[in-house]
Amino acid sequence: MLKDIQVAGQKDTRSGFGDGIYELGKKNPNVVALTADLAGSLKLNAFIKDFPDRFIQCGIAEANMIGIAAGLTIGGKIPFTTTFANFSTGRVYDQIRQSVAYSGKNVKICASHAGLTLGEDGATHQILEDIGMMKMLPGMTVIVPCDYNQTKAATIAIADHEGPVYLRFGRPVWPIFTKAGEKFEIGKAQYFSQGSDVAIFACGHMVWKAIEAGIILEEKGISTEVVNIHTIKPLDEEAVLTTLRKTKCAVTVEEHNIIGGLGDAIGQTAARHFPAPLEYVGTKDTFGESGKPLDLLKKYGLDTPDIVAAAEKAINRK
Repeated sequence: MLKDIQVAGQKDTRSGFGDGIYELGKKNPNVVALTADLAGSLKLNAFIKDFPDRFIQCGIAEANMIGIAAGLTIGGKIPFTTTFANFSTGRVYDQIRQSVAYSGKNVKICASHAGLTLGEDGATHQILEDIGMMKMLPGMTVIVPCDYNQTKAATIAIADHEGPVYLRFGRPVWPIFTKAGEKFEIGKAQYFSQGSDVAIFACGHMVWKAIEAGIILEEKGISTEVVNIHTIKPLDEEAVLTTLRKTKCAVTVEEHNIIGGLGDAIGQTAARHFPAPLEYVGTKDTFGESGKPLDLLKKYGLDTPDIVAAAEKAINRK
């Protein structure tokens, strides 16, 4: 039952990245961290202290950072670039496309402060298009973990994955509800409940909101399957279709524009293999604004009651 999921405190997912890359630094001498003047925000201080010869401060020169990272791979290094998600993608899209994706370089693009939950920094920093941008690049793996533990595990896992990766995480403290030390499997969906009436596919911070919604739905007698799609690409199509064939309707939930993100990935899969009623919870072709993270989720329709309402609407469309 979803109500039985244990919460082990709260911590920001960016700290999961910082602790993960520090663990990598201890066991893999080829791991190199690069940042664009945001070492503190990306929680790199422990890595810098113990591995100063494997840290490159690029300054406010994100495009140059991507170029340096691509070059480092030629010598067998595994570069992890770090900055805010807006600067990790929008500011350097050309460099990522040409020097990393097209060239097939083993660069790990690690992006914090994504989505509305960035909060007070406002629309200029709250990128809501990055999943779509990265998903469309051939050969790019796109990962959006759900809590501190999973972000740490995903950070460690991508070092062993050959090829470019986009890893997206965030700023606010958030419930920790996955198990510490649990192995992260790229491209493998994670189930938090089994259900037959409706499915909720979610990623990132919104997985916890999906669990909260699932608890409410279960209390209403609605059997709900909550699935964490932490890997947007490659999508676990087998899991998605197995769930859809069982529930025959679903909701997708993401801290991202519904155009181009997780919802589009699920929708394309359903359209090709098993058309079913889908409802989309995410931002609706809009930019964000300055505000407190939870207030912004409410204003833009990404809160727990919005997911409940979307699930009930999907069920009624069956």
